Amino acid sequence: MKLKARTAANLGLLTAVSIVLTRIFGVMVPISGVGALRLSFGEIPLMLAGVLFGPEAGALTGVAADLIGYMINSHGGPYFPGFTVSSALVGFIPGMLLFKKRKDLTAVQVAAVVLITDLITGVLMNTLWVSIMYGQGFFVLLPLRLLARLVTLPLYTVVVFWANRAYQAHLSGSTI
Repeated sequence: MKLKARTAANLGLLTAVSIVLTRIFGVMVPISGVGALRLSFGEIPLMLAGVLFGPEAGALTGVAADLIGYMINSHGGPYFPGFTVSSALVGFIPGMLLFKKRKDLTAVQVAAVVLITDLITGVLMNTLWVSIMYGQGFFVLLPLRLLARLVTLPLYTVVVFWANRAYQAHLSGSTI
């Protein structure tokens, strides 16, 4: 994958925003005495990277945000490569499903992709990783993680949809 300077700068900015939203403004919620649920909005810039710049760029942004973010602030936990894979998929899946349609996206399309992405990565994969790391039962962790999605999914959908519209308007020289 060859990146133009402008694209690399945009991806760097999205990586930095993701790190700040995840590591600085994220809140860790303990489940059964284990920090098993982090509420943050760091996935939004990763999804945007995929939608705006393609699936490979989204995956690259996800990997960079996870690795650099862990080095900056590990939240006291050990490094686990599964979270890096999940983070890469958060950028890759929306890019794979929406990148070619990004100029004419509807809110329903964005909502469907956000739901698919979050169910695969946030609910299934990350719950599995936490279960493996801390020896907690998958189905013990799952209910609270699903409940958190009632807040994050609508917010992710609105922000990704409007940010894409704003970026497309910027590229075309018009206003929203």
